[in-house]
Parts: sequence; structure tokens; C-alpha cells
Amino acid sequence: MKNLSDIRKEYRDARLDADQLNDDPFRQFSKWLEEALTAGVNEPTAMALSTVSSACRPSSRMVLLKDMDDRGFTFFTNYESKKGLELSENPYAALLFFWPELERQVRIEGRVTRIVIGKSDLYFRSRPEGSKVSAWASPQSRPVPSRQYLESLHRDYAMLFRSREPERPQSWGGYILFPVLFEFWQGRENRLHDRFEYSLKGRIWEIQRLAP
Repeated sequence: MKNLSDIRKEYRDARLDADQLNDDPFRQFSKWLEEALTAGVNEPTAMALSTVSSACRPSSRMVLLKDMDDRGFTFFTNYESKKGLELSENPYAALLFFWPELERQVRIEGRVTRIVIGKSDLYFRSRPEGSKVSAWASPQSRPVPSRQYLESLHRDYAMLFRSREPERPQSWGGYILFPVLFEFWQGRENRLHDRFEYSLKGRIWEIQRLAP
């Protein structure tokens, strides 16, 4: 294996100055997301979701952003998965978007709650048929004896729903994270990266530059 300490990448494609920032972090994020989509970034809506258990142990995994507005960021999962259980114990979480093609990342922190049932139903109906069946078949985050066991469960549920549309399982639905902090990071040469933090003070977003 190559010596990991020798792996380096120099960032020099762009910069981020204070006068480029929107006063509203949601609008700044939307701008960057649109630029990631236009640039053809691989999986631009993928985000690392970090949760913390009641024992103060953090865990992270990739999920997909499925909606955003001027209140927060929405994703979907099994309520009984590890992340779902940890969110029930500790409703604070962090999101991380990384767009290496643009040498950018965005960190977001805030409180998470479940979205209303009707919105979860609406999104579930829009999913591909196989994904709907998987929501029923997968005991997410729990040990299973084999891949064949999972495939057998999927076949069984596919047969069950062969003559009717799968409804949303009660254990599956959406969450929304309400941000209290954003950080926009733009890679720069010599590791002197541009970092700007938005922190919510009452109803006002305060912006400050951070050292890299």
C-alpha cells in the first residue's frame, strides 16, 4: 500500500470571500447545491448524518437529502434503525456535504424531529417499487444470517404486494433537521482554506470567518 502520509491534494480552483456570501445560509446552501448539480458532482445530495447515542457515542452514515426549505433539511429512514433509535435518545445531529469536484464542503448542525405522517406517505408513494418492498423486507441495522435471507424476505414481500400498492410501513418515515449552525468550506492553496460559519442568535444569523 502507498504511504498514506504521502497522499496530498492541492486546492486552488476557487475562493470564498465574505462579500460573496448570502446573508441567509439557506440561500447560500441552495446556491452551492445548484452549482454542484450543474457541475455534475457525483451524488450531490449525499450527506453524512452523524448522531449520538445516550451513552455519548457518535456514529455516522451516508443518507440522501430529499427536501429542503427555509426551515430545514429532510431525509428518510427506518425509525427503528440505529440512527432512528439514537435520534429518539438524542435529537441533535450534524450533516456534512462534501463535493470534492468543487473542493467544497458544508457542515450543518441542529435539532431533528419527525416530519408529519402525510409527507412521509407522499414521499413513500413516489419511491420505486423495489425500494418500497425493501422498506418492508429490511430489519434495518439488525443482524441477519445471510444475503440470501434478505433476498428471500424481499421476494416474500414482493409476492405479498403483487396485487396492491405497498403502503408505508409505520416504522419508516422522514425527519427534518432544523439548523442552528452552518459552515461553508472552500479548499484553498497551502491549506489556507476559506471557512465561514453562520450561527443562529435568536432569529439572526451571525457570520464569522474561521481559521483553517
